[in-house]
Amino acid sequence: MTLPDMELSDLRIFLAVAREQSITRAAQALDRVPSNVSTRIQQLEAALGVALFERPARRMRLSPAGQTLVGYASRLLDLAEQAHQAVAAPAPAGRLRLGAMESSAASRLPAPLARLHARWPALELQLRTGTSRFLADAVRSHALDCAIVAHPHAERPDDVRALGADLDGDYLHSEELLLLQAQPQTQPRTLATFARGCAYRERAEQWLRQHGEDLAGWQILELGSYHAILACVLAGSAVAVLPRSVWALHASAAHLSSRVIGPAHCFLIRRKGQDSANIQALLEALRA
Repeated sequence: MTLPDMELSDLRIFLAVAREQSITRAAQALDRVPSNVSTRIQQLEAALGVALFERPARRMRLSPAGQTLVGYASRLLDLAEQAHQAVAAPAPAGRLRLGAMESSAASRLPAPLARLHARWPALELQLRTGTSRFLADAVRSHALDCAIVAHPHAERPDDVRALGADLDGDYLHSEELLLLQAQPQTQPRTLATFARGCAYRERAEQWLRQHGEDLAGWQILELGSYHAILACVLAGSAVAVLPRSVWALHASAAHLSSRVIGPAHCFLIRRKGQDSANIQALLEALRA
């Protein structure tokens, strides 16, 4: 059986169209003319012998075969970039896709990333935020190179086994988690927090259950930022769990009642067996 010829540029074009769901928008993102993008997609489909996209109402929606190819294309491009970095660029350079929790992005990353850029200006860092579960899944699927996450079940800083058999992790720091509310005498039965997959939400729910709370009677208010979460706490309508490092950034929240509910250990995770000069440079900056 003869394998079809696929160039890396074909896979980049394919992923851009899959992401944008539009030939025109993909062409703009790639700085190409739409006719060139359309031709390359048609040539790739002909080489593979399958339709990669369904085209209802001028949209480009992935077919089942296209959904399968997305994962392989991402991994192939990821491996190609790692090979280039290892052979042609032993010093940190090129793209590094970093994921981070909102709390880390706000309180832990500004100074280290400034140091990283000052020392390695050829390194292009792309940052994406999300919950710990979302970020771990993005690392597993090759959508991110590495991520800063907290693990709710890591009992010790060296407990990297809790991350899973397919991930490696380096311990970074431990966050002191605080339960915050406006008045200690009247605790609202509403928890303001991020979406499911947030490690700090899981720790908060676990702590409340251990202290006799039946969460079936609680309202869970899912919000997208710590600013919104703190606004609900300041208004007296909810309680929330925040790292002390984030709470310290908000002077308006200094008078809130707080209770320590325990530490959360944070790690820089990557796929098992993956290492690069870029990740090591980031790790060095984070630990400096």
